[in-house]
Amino acid sequence: MGVVKAMLPSYELGFYALVVTCAVLYSGSGIFEASRDSMNRKAFRDGIKPGWHYFGRKMVNFISLVGGEKSRKDLIKILNLSAGHCCLSLPPKMCSLPLHQPHAGSALLCGDTCGRGPPNPHSSLLPQEGCPPQSEAAQKRHHVPGGDSLFLVQSGFVTGAFDLQDVLFYGGCTFTIMRCMSFALESCQKEEGIYSIFDLLKYNFYLPFFFFGPVMTFDQFHAQVSTRELRRKDDEMKSIRVNALLHVGAIVAVDIFFHFFYILTLPSDLKFVNRLSDWSLAGLAYSNLVYDWVKAAVMFGVINTIARLDHLDPPQPPKCITMLYIFAETHFDRGINDWLCKYVYDHIGENHDNILKELVASTTTFAITTLWLGPCEVVYIWSLVNCFGLNFELWVQKFFQLGPFAKLEAKLSGAMSRRIRAAFGAVNFWAIVLYNILALNSLEFALLVTKRLLVMGFPVSTLSIWFITYCGVQLIKERERILAIEEEQKGDKAKVE
Repeated sequence: MGVVKAMLPSYELGFYALVVTCAVLYSGSGIFEASRDSMNRKAFRDGIKPGWHYFGRKMVNFISLVGGEKSRKDLIKILNLSAGHCCLSLPPKMCSLPLHQPHAGSALLCGDTCGRGPPNPHSSLLPQEGCPPQSEAAQKRHHVPGGDSLFLVQSGFVTGAFDLQDVLFYGGCTFTIMRCMSFALESCQKEEGIYSIFDLLKYNFYLPFFFFGPVMTFDQFHAQVSTRELRRKDDEMKSIRVNALLHVGAIVAVDIFFHFFYILTLPSDLKFVNRLSDWSLAGLAYSNLVYDWVKAAVMFGVINTIARLDHLDPPQPPKCITMLYIFAETHFDRGINDWLCKYVYDHIGENHDNILKELVASTTTFAITTLWLGPCEVVYIWSLVNCFGLNFELWVQKFFQLGPFAKLEAKLSGAMSRRIRAAFGAVNFWAIVLYNILALNSLEFALLVTKRLLVMGFPVSTLSIWFITYCGVQLIKERERILAIEEEQKGDKAKVE
């Protein structure tokens, strides 16, 4: 049994689950009380509104949390616009799949029809999880066949004078750049023949992916749309319906959640937040990351559901932030992560066991990510600390692979080795939280959390939160162990058949 499959006693895992549950309830109660006490604070009036009522509680301004105005009607208009893009993209897609003919013109017509809705000066901005502002470097056009004309054509997708136009235009531009680069690189690698301009048009202007992603590499997209026989897996439609219901349920759950926990409004008043207990502050920081993951999972999940109806197999939503304790698996957009890994990170770093190659690969990857996100102080800091965390993982791994440590670990049982690795994983977990909270919330809030947990709270709060995180990492490892065994059993069953 390896380290991944090392089994712990059931009573030990039960104890870990009890500790984590009690800690979450205690931290959540602190955030609940802070939210209740802050409802009428002047500093929070712009972030809290009457909205829908549950048990007399006010609701956090959900629309302002995702970066826009306060009108709920505007959100409904945006959702209608997004639904229109998805629905109108189905006819050209369904025509192009079985016939293998480029229906780019139909796709462009549908896109132009969607984009020419009546302008609304009060429309709110969508969350910019997948469509960051375009930087100067990102505005440079990549000279691929027909690539320059794509920017001219896509400008017709969004017209009029309304605030949403900038988000849709820059989102379309930034993702267009990545799609054009993927098309150019795959064209260079093609040994026989060349891809046509119609392949690029179908790839770039598939509307469910156009504005907010996810990004599929061209080779994957081309292979899937070129399939002549359209067959669905067993119970695939049932799975699509279940996923659609889960997304609706997640939206409703978040709506109710924000009536009682003002997790994004509280950090805006650092003086008030500084009065919270260390446990509540840690829970507040962690819940900010969970919310951002939910936002990304729902947004990409809805788009993926539409794509699956088109017989595509799109990139899956990001891995749950609760299950992350390794920097190499940390991402909020699996499509962009796959794109960067294929063309940059894995290409330079190869098998990622050489320190120098890993340093060059990670530095190059985060440099490209910085340009794509839009260079600014927060992005620089975010890229620097996450690049350091990614490399530090490898340094620690190489250090403990040295002779004395390798011999010591060989003498340990699988369960004890798992416990030691979980202790380091708990430290890594909070490094991931602190390194990403500065970009998702604010640099000042991240510094406050770091100071309270590591300096002012040492040793009681620091060690207690570390131990609770250790318990959580052990539960994550147990889930990974079960999944590894299931995958092994499936593989053995497939070999027998």
